[in-house]
Amino acid sequence: MAELTEKGQVASTKKPKNYTVTKEKSLWWMYLPAIALVTLFIVYPFFNGLRISFTDWDGFSQTSNFVGLDQYTRMFSDPTTWTVVRNTLLYGIGSTILQNVIGLGYALLLNSKIKMRTLTRTVIYLPVIISPLIMGYIFYLIFAFQNGALNDAITFFGFNPVNALGNPSVNPYIIVLVNTYQFVGIAMIIYLAGLQSISRDFYEAADIDGASPWQQFKSITLPLLAPSITINVVLNIIGGLKLFDVIIALTGGGPGNASQSSSTFMYSLYFSRQDAGYAATQGVLVAFIILIISLLALWYFKRKEIEA
Repeated sequence: MAELTEKGQVASTKKPKNYTVTKEKSLWWMYLPAIALVTLFIVYPFFNGLRISFTDWDGFSQTSNFVGLDQYTRMFSDPTTWTVVRNTLLYGIGSTILQNVIGLGYALLLNSKIKMRTLTRTVIYLPVIISPLIMGYIFYLIFAFQNGALNDAITFFGFNPVNALGNPSVNPYIIVLVNTYQFVGIAMIIYLAGLQSISRDFYEAADIDGASPWQQFKSITLPLLAPSITINVVLNIIGGLKLFDVIIALTGGGPGNASQSSSTFMYSLYFSRQDAGYAATQGVLVAFIILIISLLALWYFKRKEIEA
């Protein structure tokens, strides 16, 4: 850009070279509040927990003893650890698969020309705004053995009541279904936004070429939804792996430790057993599980985005 001076000469309005550099440097100050919050609430607690995992601290006393790797040796030899890890992976991966499949189905339905789309979208998304603890208690009233809505319906038709929440081979899957029901609306909204950003020109060209609806979905919709899939999978995995509130409300981690997740097991160790050192060790384990699985999922789906 240029402008005329009083003498009719062209005067350049081009910014000095160091102007852009100075402006970029000044923008770094905008990151400081976010960096401070992350450091205060994520980085510091993690490293403090890592320090506590090498002690026998009970969580309340003013002193603790350094025990080296004893807590880690105890963790890997504890059979409860593997039950907890199995459940945590089930909650994380199971919820992720169901939320993405059902959420994508809802999004495809609501992206079509159907009546009451706005109302349907609201109804599906509504459970998201409810507290997970409250949602857990709602479903507890449904699945409870005594006076539960499900058993009331079963006995009405002459069948024996079932103790679904007290059955260790069933209650982890109930937790997965409840978590899926509550948060499938988030996946639906993200997929719906992705679908609405795809140009209709692709589908019109595919129609001209005689492509079937399934071929269009496989060759157009899924590849162009790759960024939405990446976001949903990573968010769902992280949310499922740290599941806590619903488990507390539905089963309390029981019977025994049959439905414990890593989060509820750490809570039990710290507050019920006053074993903060061991709880911190379990926390380090789940932190690495979440980190590894999330990074692998992000790496895999980012590759799919590039290929698409």
